[in-house]
Amino acid sequence: MKPIPAGRNLAFLLWLLPFSFLAVFYFFPLIKILGLSFSRGDGNSPWLELAASESLRGVLWFTIWQAVISTALTLLVGLPGAYVLARYDFRGKSLFRALTGVPFVMPTLVVAAGFNALLGPTGWANTLLIDWFNLAAPPIEFVNTLGAILVAHVFYNLTIVLRLVGDFWARLDPRLGNAARVLGANRWHAFRRINLPLLMPAIAAAALLVFIFDFSSFAVILLLGGPKFATLETEIFYRATALFDLPVAAALATVQLLCTLALAVVYTRLSARIARPMTQRSQGAVQRPLPKILIRKPGNQETKKCLFLPACFPYGILAFILLFTALPLFALAARSFVNLSPEQTRTGEMARGVTLAFYAALLGDAPTPGTAAPPWVALAVSLGYAAATVGLALLLGLPAAWSLAPARSSRLNRLLDPIIMLPLGTSAVTLGLGFIVALNRPPLDLRASPLLIPLAHTLVAFPFVVRSLTPALQSIQPGLRRAAAMLGAAPAQVVRYVDLPLVGRALLVAATFAFTISLGEFGATSLIARPEYPTVPVAIYRLLGRPGALNYGQGLALSTILMVVTAGGMILIERWRVGEGEF
Repeated sequence: MKPIPAGRNLAFLLWLLPFSFLAVFYFFPLIKILGLSFSRGDGNSPWLELAASESLRGVLWFTIWQAVISTALTLLVGLPGAYVLARYDFRGKSLFRALTGVPFVMPTLVVAAGFNALLGPTGWANTLLIDWFNLAAPPIEFVNTLGAILVAHVFYNLTIVLRLVGDFWARLDPRLGNAARVLGANRWHAFRRINLPLLMPAIAAAALLVFIFDFSSFAVILLLGGPKFATLETEIFYRATALFDLPVAAALATVQLLCTLALAVVYTRLSARIARPMTQRSQGAVQRPLPKILIRKPGNQETKKCLFLPACFPYGILAFILLFTALPLFALAARSFVNLSPEQTRTGEMARGVTLAFYAALLGDAPTPGTAAPPWVALAVSLGYAAATVGLALLLGLPAAWSLAPARSSRLNRLLDPIIMLPLGTSAVTLGLGFIVALNRPPLDLRASPLLIPLAHTLVAFPFVVRSLTPALQSIQPGLRRAAAMLGAAPAQVVRYVDLPLVGRALLVAATFAFTISLGEFGATSLIARPEYPTVPVAIYRLLGRPGALNYGQGLALSTILMVVTAGGMILIERWRVGEGEF
């Protein structure tokens, strides 16, 4: 595809606004963090303290190995699912993809609340076991364990493997493997020698992206790991908010930043390699229907069973993934309507059983613990921040995607393309810390500005917006632009009357991504949100962290509202999606 004919400086003009935004609100705060990590009033170097502290070295080591194990488990669960989605077509496949994608756009705080509602001390599983067997204590110890962290990470990142590997796998020509089998190779050897080498870039890209998210995990560690487990992310938050030790927090943020940014650069190179497989065909040409179930009627009895075990494989994989994805979210929604706590039943505050009291309490005037506003204010504030984020993210993401759309990318595009992914590889807590230390003096004193949180949310949403718009812009046929130009249309008219109508669905996808990401962002918001203007994730964290069944129930009710909104957004994204982007 040839660039829009507007001169040799078009790419520079398109990049001017996005790069200026990143320079002021991304690179400048990171430089301030780096400078802060070398300064301390008592003369002690934060880096020397970091090197000498055995506990901080332990935090770094735990951050790495828990991310490695989480990534391996995600691949173990996700690769069979990617195969089924790549090679089989079935009714409801689009809905299945949307439902499995819900956890990815779901705030990690809600994911943690879902597992807490299912397997926590007062969750469904423990409550039912206590009632059935008259136990004195919850028999399942899930929360505050390493297993809880690993399971939640697999739940949250499973869709990355399903989409990245599955979409790539679906375009690989199966005739390559068939030819190897004709020449004498069995099924395993054909896969290991032919398909696996071709799939490795996609698998590596998916594993790297999963590792980045697990490495910078925050809410999952905070709520499901408990005080026994600490990662760099939670340690930065603790040092900045509880100990007010900003130099050491900055040093930790710098370590995390260097690691994640290096991984992000490698990821952009891998994603470029999987953009075009060596041998590809349309998905319709390589997919087949699910194997039919054999029906036998011995006598008058009808039985159903698969012809043989391999035929049952896709059904079992689909059922497991759907159950694994839906059960915690269903438990969360159901728990928000049920009071299972015996304490409030004894005190007479609330009858045990089905209730709307938790939702009714959200509309009251009592402030959320730890804030200066009631929960309904958090809903209104989050919607306002999300609307502002959508506008900013589209304003910045559209010109960047337009510049990246031509197939023959310029040198400037090749240089700036990895920069787009840098915010994705940067911890949200680090971004919040950077805003605190950088945007506190004129002319950039934004500490009291209502724009501070939308700016942070836009940084997080920006890579998703660009990666959602670029495939749609690349799908525009060059002949349409040339025909319009030959008929006398100016470049601006070509954009207005040809490009924009064709990318309308992609704009809706990008806007939905930005909206749902803003609603659920917690890491940066937890550091910079003002007490009188809490967001929904901040209110959820405060409610779930305080004792009392009413506080816990309100937290679950807010989590359910957030879950429904983000799930609806994911279904719309799957319906409107153009092409096969990275997310």
